Amino acid sequence: MEAKAVWKFARISPRKVRLVADVIRGKKISYALDIMKYTNKKAAFMMEKVLKSALANAEVSAEGDLNVDNVMVKEVYVDGGPMLKRFRPRAMGRANKIRKRTSHITVVLADSQPAL
Repeated sequence: MEAKAVWKFARISPRKVRLVADVIRGKKISYALDIMKYTNKKAAFMMEKVLKSALANAEVSAEGDLNVDNVMVKEVYVDGGPMLKRFRPRAMGRANKIRKRTSHITVVLADSQPAL
């Protein structure tokens, strides 16, 4: 059993989210949610939402046969989304480009003990 959740166009840079994603990769879902709860980063809040969504997707697809203790985070990856391009005025009539980055956060959950 596998379940997946994706948050597209999250308004945070992928580099910041990858710091948090690396912490929970391969962990049990309950442990991963606890880590996200006590991590003091904006990306942790976003990752917690995606984890809860993937867990809800797993419960629906398993139709009540899901043991939450056996569910683990199989894959977590963060891809870059489209950038919002803005300009900031600088001295002597110049302008600097500001790139507001977005992310696509993907979480895949799997059973650590496959059903026979």
